[in-house]
Amino acid sequence: VKVGEPVKLVFNRISDKGCLDQLNIPALNVKQQDLPLNEPQEFDLDTSKAGEIDFACGMNMFKGKVVIE
Repeated sequence: VKVGEPVKLVFNRISDKGCLDQLNIPALNVKQQDLPLNEPQEFDLDTSKAGEIDFACGMNMFKGKVVIE
């Protein structure tokens, strides 16, 4: 995404299998947040400066990131 562009990150857990029932987003101080089944969870991201915002499942097995340029 571009610096200054408003971004909302949405997670919608559609399976009760595996470790995807919890979420970590260190930059937002989100630690082991439960993700209810079939209930989208929204997170507004701070895009005021370039960088990366990492996220992962509760066990840190599934990972991703948002790159801000």
